[in-house]
Parts: sequence; C-alpha cells; structure tokens
Amino acid sequence: MDDTLVLLETIGRVGVITLNRPKQLNALNDGLMDALGHALLAFDADEAIGAIIITGSDKAFAAGADIAAMAHWTYMDVYRSDFITRNWETICQVRKPVIAAVAGFAMGGGCELALACDIVIAADNAKFALPEITLAMMPGAGGTQRLPLAVGKAKAMDMCLSARTLDATEADRYGLVSRVVPAADLRSTSIALATAIAAYSLPALMSIKESIKRAYEGSLAEGISFERRQMHARFASSDAHEGMAAFLDKRTPLVQHR
Repeated sequence: MDDTLVLLETIGRVGVITLNRPKQLNALNDGLMDALGHALLAFDADEAIGAIIITGSDKAFAAGADIAAMAHWTYMDVYRSDFITRNWETICQVRKPVIAAVAGFAMGGGCELALACDIVIAADNAKFALPEITLAMMPGAGGTQRLPLAVGKAKAMDMCLSARTLDATEADRYGLVSRVVPAADLRSTSIALATAIAAYSLPALMSIKESIKRAYEGSLAEGISFERRQMHARFASSDAHEGMAAFLDKRTPLVQHR
C-alpha cells in the first residue's frame, strides 16, 4: 500500500486525511481507497481521536473514479476483485463522526465519497455531480441509494439521468451538503467544527451517529426503537451523569469519553 496517497495530520482530537493524487485531481483508484480505508480505521481505533476530516485539494476533493484504470476491466475482473465493496465501503465501518471538507470537483465517486460522510462542508467553489451516464455507466458506490435520501427522488433522477452538475449553492439548497463557506475558510471551519464535536463524549457521539444511520438506512419504527435503546444506554455512561450534574451545578462538564 502506498502511504503517500493520503496525507495524515492530527490536530488535537481531530484526525485529518488529505487525498493526495494531485495530478489526477484525486481520482479514486484501488490504491487510494486502500490507503484511505487504512487511515480511517487507524483513526477510528485511536482513543485520542474524536472526529475525522476527509479533504482533498483546492481544485478537487475527488474528480471521480480513475477511468484509465477501469477502461479494460471485464465483468469477471470486477466480480472476482469485489470492486468497490472490498475497500470503498470501509468508511461505513467507521463509528466516529466523519466530515467531508469539499473544495473544487466532487464528481462521480468523489460525490459518492462525500455522501458517505456524516457531515459535508462545501467551499463556495465546490461542484457536485454523478456523470456516469455520459460513459454509459452508472453510479456504483452508493450514489443511486444515498443521493435520493439526501435530495429526494426527483432531484436524484435529474442528477443521475442528465449528469447535471450542482454548484455549492444548489447543493446546499438541495440538502446534499451541510453548509457552504468561502473557499479560504474551508480548512479552518472544518477543523473548528471537528474540534467542537470531538470535545463531546465519544460514546455519546458514536451512539448518535449510529442512531441517525438507522433512520437513514432503515424503517422509522426500527429507527425509533434503536434510538430509544441508545438513549437508555446513556444512563450507563459516566459522561452522561457528569454532564447532567454539571448542568445542575452550572459548570462545565469534565468529559472522560466513558
């Protein structure tokens, strides 16, 4: 595995992963996805990390899958190698909050990677699209499933069937991103948000993330039941008791991530 394909940085309790294939505008290939998955799991296992940021360059978060690598693959090639499932979905195993900090192009697989994150902060120069139809292909890393949940059926159909590109303002209005900031402020805003999140009790953060994912991926009844069990479990957390006691005492809670 080529560790230079991602650059790693630790800022307090925040782990930052920067995609690093600048000549290819961070086009996603197996090597990059292997390195990204390894970095995500390492930060997820690190007790000193409370939140994770994935980002790219000023020009591109990720300009899609690496078409040059895929052009001559056959069905049996992708089936035997378990293409996408084997390494692109590693992000789904991460229990800590993951923030996508997106500047420039987030096309195809890059857009799908952003959709797989928990929060998407977009620079005002960000552009999002799922243009696979122009290659007689289709999104295959969750795009046809996560995009409708984020923006609704009609808008997802429009983007996937016509290869429409959304600018940051449209993506914000559609609900594809969490917020839009000036490009010059993307890094500082993302780090500030991740730092604020990471300061909270990690078990509570993980419970909230898991509960929201249940709502996103399952039925309402199942999600309500899961949420209730997770809320009940908070009463077994020393952080929760400390948080309530601190509220009553009108002081700042001493969080121990337990």
